[in-house]
Amino acid sequence: MIRPARAAALALAGALLLGGCAAGTAGRPPGGTDTAARCGAGTVAAPRGDPEPVASPETPRLPVTVRSADGRDVTVRDARRVLAVNLYGSLAEIVHGLGLGDRLVGRDVSTTFPAARHLPLVTGQGHDLSAEGVLKLNPSVVIADRSIGPPEALEQLRRSGVPVVLVDDRQTLDAIGPHIGAVAEALGVPGAGRALADRVRDRIGAAAKSAPRDRPTVAFLYVRGTVGVYLIGGDGAGSDAMIEAVGATDAGTAIGLSGFRPITSEGLINAAPDVLLVMTAGLKSVGGVSGLIKLPGIAQTPAGRNRRIIDVDDGTLLSFGPRTGETISALAAAVYRTCG
Repeated sequence: MIRPARAAALALAGALLLGGCAAGTAGRPPGGTDTAARCGAGTVAAPRGDPEPVASPETPRLPVTVRSADGRDVTVRDARRVLAVNLYGSLAEIVHGLGLGDRLVGRDVSTTFPAARHLPLVTGQGHDLSAEGVLKLNPSVVIADRSIGPPEALEQLRRSGVPVVLVDDRQTLDAIGPHIGAVAEALGVPGAGRALADRVRDRIGAAAKSAPRDRPTVAFLYVRGTVGVYLIGGDGAGSDAMIEAVGATDAGTAIGLSGFRPITSEGLINAAPDVLLVMTAGLKSVGGVSGLIKLPGIAQTPAGRNRRIIDVDDGTLLSFGPRTGETISALAAAVYRTCG
C-alpha cells in the first residue's frame, strides 16, 4: 500500500536516485489488442474478507533463532503477542494466513482486513512507528521490514528487550514465498509456512494462466497531486509483474524504464498505453479521471482518448501478500472486462 506523504516522499526520492531520467527514449512498444478499448474507466475489485488461514495451523515451536534481514541473529521465545507491520500490510496478512491472526496485538494503517480493524494503530505520521505506542501493547515479537521506521524506533524496541525480526523488503511475485517462509520461521510454524507458500504460488499460477493474452499495453502511474508526485513504473517497480501476470505489456518496461521515473508528456506519448492503471487515492488527488487526462501527454495516448483509466485500491496492487492471486484475477477482470 502506498498512501500518505511519507510514502509519496519515498517514491519521489527513489525516482531521483534513479537519475531523474525522462520517460521515453525507445519507440512505441509492440502493439496488442485492447478488447475493452471502448469500455471507459473501471476499478479493480479489492479482495474481500480476511486472508484465508491454512487448513492445519501449527502450534508455534519455540524458542527459535533466526537471521533477520539486517544480518542480526534474533531469538524469539514467545509468539503469543505478535506485531507485524510494514508499508504494504502484507506481513499482518501473512501472520493471519499462517493461522495466528488471533495473536496480532496492533496494526499499521495498511492493515485493514476485517479481523484486524479493531486493533490499535501503532503508526503515526504515515508509516512511522511510535516506539512508546508499541511498547504499551507489550508485544512478544515484532516482525517488520525496511519500509517502516524510523530505524531509531526499531532500535528502541530492541533495547527494551523486544525481539525485532526484519524480513527482506523486495516486493515481487517471486519474493512472496520467501517472505512467508521468513515470517513462519520466526513464529515457529515452518510447516504452516510451507503450506501457505504452496497455496499462494498455486493460486498466482492459476490466476495468471486463466488471464487472456491479448497484450494490451498498460502503464502504471503513481500520482499524488497534493504533493506534486507524478511517476511511471517500469521494470522492477512491482507494478510490471502484476501487469505482465495478466498477459499485458508493461508500457514503462517496453520503452526501457526501470523502477519509477518522472512522467513526461513525450514519454507517455512514446509509450502509447492502451490502459492507465492508477491508485484510487492517487486518482482522487488529481481530480478523478477528468483531472488525470488533463496531465501533460495523457490525452494524446490511446488510454487518454478512450478514458481507459483503471483504479485499484492503495492496499491491493503492490501488497504482494497471500491474496496476490485474487488481485491478479481482479486486475485481469478489470483490464479485459466486457461492456455494451
